[in-house]
Amino acid sequence: METQKKIKVLTISDMPFAPSGVGTQTKYMIEAMLKTGKFKFFSLGGAMKHQTYQPLKTEEYGEDWITLPVDGYGNPDLLRSILRQERPDILWFMTDPRFFGWLWQMENEIRPLVPMVYYHVWDNRPYPMYNKKYYESNDFIATISKVTDDVVKNVSPNVRSMYLPHAVDSEIFSKHPVEDITNFAKNSFGKSFGDSYDENKFLFFWNNRNARRKQSGSLIFWFKEFLDKVGHDKASLIMHTDVKDQHGQDLDAIVTELGLTSGEVLFSQQKVEPMVLSLMYNMCDCTINIADAEGFGLATLESLSCETPIIVNMTGGLQEQVTDGKNWFGIGIKPASRAIIGSQDIPWIYEDRISGEDCINAMLKMYEMPRKKREKMGKLGRAHVVKNYNFENYCSSWEKTLTTIHEEMGSWETRHGYTTWELEEL
Repeated sequence: METQKKIKVLTISDMPFAPSGVGTQTKYMIEAMLKTGKFKFFSLGGAMKHQTYQPLKTEEYGEDWITLPVDGYGNPDLLRSILRQERPDILWFMTDPRFFGWLWQMENEIRPLVPMVYYHVWDNRPYPMYNKKYYESNDFIATISKVTDDVVKNVSPNVRSMYLPHAVDSEIFSKHPVEDITNFAKNSFGKSFGDSYDENKFLFFWNNRNARRKQSGSLIFWFKEFLDKVGHDKASLIMHTDVKDQHGQDLDAIVTELGLTSGEVLFSQQKVEPMVLSLMYNMCDCTINIADAEGFGLATLESLSCETPIIVNMTGGLQEQVTDGKNWFGIGIKPASRAIIGSQDIPWIYEDRISGEDCINAMLKMYEMPRKKREKMGKLGRAHVVKNYNFENYCSSWEKTLTTIHEEMGSWETRHGYTTWELEEL
């Protein structure tokens, strides 16, 4: 009996083994497709410094998944070589469009051979009409958030697109027994709080890249003002991040300057396994993300899956996490200012900034909220995640999408549905 040929997908994204949201979701998608037995992958893993540039294989998947570390996200010459050597059936790529101008310029070389599938995120409006030429250089666009989906459908309504949001593994990111949480907190952070771990101390969690748009420095300043109101021994802020990130602020310097060196602000800088991260969400009472631009925000979704409510800026994908339109799973802060910013690549986009006063009031509201109400909010949040951002839907949607694209559009000798020319009425 002849074995059915597997669909080969070439992916370009952050390194799939890196802890970034893009890397994590790429890994989730690839592993889910590999488990179906229908696919094989060749991945260009970028957006980080590599110790080696040799192709990598996993013990579990062997030849079915090969990852090549690259600088940036690759380049035209490298892609031309890989296309000819690997002969993939689909090109799948993901992250901010400003990194892929070189790729879309090669549309006339790539699309006659294989369909281009873009997993796209966009942070905000006004509608980026300058992206239209990029959107229309794809065969299919999967949109990560409702904001992104609305943007694509309005900017390029003729391009095939589908809302396919991020997902989390709700078996890993779940509520843990109280004893496990307490033991983890004492063993991991007990000494940082002083002589003993106080289970009654309120804990805020921040899990993000220490980058400008994430507002890490602002949060520390505002957290001090919050402590000035409730008492410096009543709460702590745990920040899981790189305090010396070249794209962010010197968080050590800020904490020292503000005198928050007695356990008020704690840093977790080591990369950890998902189960450890899950325990960190469980240990805390609330997770915060006040970024001025956030395409989706995976950390807050993981937090809700662990039944820990969130405080977020009502921007990008964060706003669809904190409420379903009826129930609230935390506190959403409306931007106090909305400025049009831009660059040579991105002429205009809204930057949503919240005020310090609104952030402090949100922290106070969460701190003063009765525990039972906070726990109910967390349980509703997990139900929201399980219903709308579950792994089963994520995996089945990708399997159906990639299979349909391959069947309807083909590749190489069977490629159809794409022409290198178009007719225009003059």
